Amino acid sequence: MLLFRKSIYNFELNKANNMKQEFMLYIRNAGDAKKALSPDQHLAFVKQCEVYIGQLKARSQLIAAQPIVREGCVISKNGNEWTKRAIDPGKEVQVGYYHIIANDIDEAIAIAKDNPEFAYVPSATIEVRPIKMKEEQTNFVYPK
Repeated sequence: MLLFRKSIYNFELNKANNMKQEFMLYIRNAGDAKKALSPDQHLAFVKQCEVYIGQLKARSQLIAAQPIVREGCVISKNGNEWTKRAIDPGKEVQVGYYHIIANDIDEAIAIAKDNPEFAYVPSATIEVRPIKMKEEQTNFVYPK
C-alpha cells in the first residue's frame, strides 16, 4: 500500500508541476464485437482509427498504438507448476492499446472518449491508467 501511495504522490506531484505524463489506454470489447460490422462499416472504422491516430501524432500525444490479435494464452504459476490456458474470445478481450502523453488523467480520459471504438462497438470499454516511470525505493527508471 505504501508503494501505491508513493506512486499516487508522484502522479499528483507531476500534475502539480504541469509535467506531461504517460498513460496506457487498454481497449476491450465483449466477444468478437466487430463481426457484427459489415465490410464497409469495418473499413470506415479502420479509417476513423487512422484519423484518430493521426490527430494524436499531430498533437505529439501518441507514443504507440496497436491492435491486438484475439488469439493467445494466459499463463499462471502455482508453486512450481505452470498453467497455460487459451484466451476465451467469447468474453471481454483486450483488442488494442494506445500509449499516450497527457497533462493529467482528465486529459487522458478526454483522449480516450474520442476513440472511434465507441462509435462502432457498443460493448467497447477503455481502461485509462497512468504509467509508473520510476521505482521510488531504488530510483530505478524504467526503459522506454
